[in-house]
Amino acid sequence: MTREQVLEAQRRSTAFLEGKSEGPNGEAGTRQEAALDCKASGTGFFVTSDGYIITASHVIHDATRVEINTKTGKVRAKIIRTDPANDIAILKVEGQFAAVPLENSKTVKLGDVITTIGFPNPGIQGFSPKLTKGEISSLFGIQDDPRHFQIGAPIQPGNSGGPLLNTKGNAIGTLVTRLSDKITLKLTGMLPQNVNYALKSSYVLAMVEALPDIADKLPKPHNGVRSTTDIVKDSEPAIVMVLVY
Repeated sequence: MTREQVLEAQRRSTAFLEGKSEGPNGEAGTRQEAALDCKASGTGFFVTSDGYIITASHVIHDATRVEINTKTGKVRAKIIRTDPANDIAILKVEGQFAAVPLENSKTVKLGDVITTIGFPNPGIQGFSPKLTKGEISSLFGIQDDPRHFQIGAPIQPGNSGGPLLNTKGNAIGTLVTRLSDKITLKLTGMLPQNVNYALKSSYVLAMVEALPDIADKLPKPHNGVRSTTDIVKDSEPAIVMVLVY
């Protein structure tokens, strides 16, 4: 396969990280859809206190309605802007919320410790947020794509759109995809082991900063290394399940 064929096949496989993921027999997320009464789900996170949310654009692809599942119930979300090429979407809901600070990913180094929080497989694993930890495995993505980090944190269907948090508790990326089992098996004869990717926050910031209504409200990034407990305490209220109808 050429580089272009690999990237196109990988792009098509991003559905793995949303509710449309195929099960072992090819069924398209039937358990998750039954549990949520929606056609797909993913993860998103507030970046302003007045309700602007970042998620992955493929999560809300073909949506006729998008809702956010908060601790107080479901809230209708408006799609503000999408960037399918970089797999980013900005949503907006009404209300006041905790927010995750965005930090420029240019300072990230190979081996940096990262944390993810999201809502994988809610129809199977439940609706409470799930945390995983890992490290920056590469400063580049598939075929050395400079937009992405490769990460060692385990992720599952439904994690897509969630934040990649550094040891300060700032978002340095957004989870977008994993290395396709089918492609890797075809090319190497082996299945990939925990090879996942996040879009760098510099691309998220570029999109957000083009919208003054959002950019002016971004919280300042945290300074200094913090404990995982403190990171979870601050960020978990800002991370939500995205429901697509």
